[in-house]
Amino acid sequence: MQIRSGQVAVITGGASGIGYGLAEALAARDVRLILSDIRQDGLTEAAAALRDAGAEVTAVVADVSDESSVVALAQATMAAYGRVDLVCNNAGVVCPAAPMWEQDARTWQRMIGVKMLGVIHGVKAFAPLLIARGAGHILNTASSGGLAPLPDRTPYTGTMHAVVGLTETLDLELKQASPNLGATVLCPGLVDTPLGRNSAALGAIAPPPADAPAPSMRTLAAARGGILSPREVAELALTAIEQGRVHSAPGAGVADRARSRVDALLADLVTD
Repeated sequence: MQIRSGQVAVITGGASGIGYGLAEALAARDVRLILSDIRQDGLTEAAAALRDAGAEVTAVVADVSDESSVVALAQATMAAYGRVDLVCNNAGVVCPAAPMWEQDARTWQRMIGVKMLGVIHGVKAFAPLLIARGAGHILNTASSGGLAPLPDRTPYTGTMHAVVGLTETLDLELKQASPNLGATVLCPGLVDTPLGRNSAALGAIAPPPADAPAPSMRTLAAARGGILSPREVAELALTAIEQGRVHSAPGAGVADRARSRVDALLADLVTD
């Protein structure tokens, strides 16, 4: 899919982080935006900032874990613009750090509801609209945690692996409907976003103690080999879409971790 002026993009989790980066990158290409988030205050602020920069934005509050809310988002999109070209299922949360057997049922339900069902709801609501036009693309945001194991974050890693697998399958299904349709999964490494703070505000994780020092992004970047800005990730994701790639995995070390996982998988299969 080539991204052009006048197209319409829907972005969930668009009030901050990668979602806001996608909004900036698409607005710079003169794409009209349906910006969505569960947080009304953050959404209002983000939409205002984008409009001040010259973007055409319609803001819609939606809870991606609620299918009816995403259906309403699709209806609002068609009411505003009468078309949709790109759907970015981007909303997400993180989970507490603990071994799998210590993760409680509410954590699993929240992660599955937001990160997995959120993507499914987005596909169910918007894919028929893209298919009816015979063109368009779906971008699902996962994580490098969907390409390799991430100990102590099993609910997060499990749902991210699910998003990778379902996007790979979705791409094949969409292309069966039309060669001008497709899907891409975004699996970035370390990104400078407020995901942890937003997750705490939504009750997904416990907030840090008031007197706890905040981890420096510079320190994290040094420990993990670099950090990307949301806008950098967004630009790379849009490039992947335009190149017709199913996977976009920006970030230092991501490809190496994925390669190690695939090598270990193949070694086990050969042994069998």
